[in-house]
Amino acid sequence: MILWYTFVMPQTFTVTATWDEEAKVFTSSSDIPGLVVEAGTFEEFVSLVEALAPEMLAANLPNVKRPYHFDIQSHRSLAVA
Repeated sequence: MILWYTFVMPQTFTVTATWDEEAKVFTSSSDIPGLVVEAGTFEEFVSLVEALAPEMLAANLPNVKRPYHFDIQSHRSLAVA
């Protein structure tokens, strides 16, 4: 008996959390249409992405199949005088 397995490579979406020093929040940029996240901590940011990103994918990219992954990156610039 021969069994055929189909392995689906999960699609990866990138979400970048950038620290806004003036507003004291992380703001998002991503390749997920409609995803807009602001949070005071990185942990809160990740939780919001986890909750909102699947909804935005379902609403705006309905052909994307599970499983998919989120690559969440943090970015902060520091000015040293």
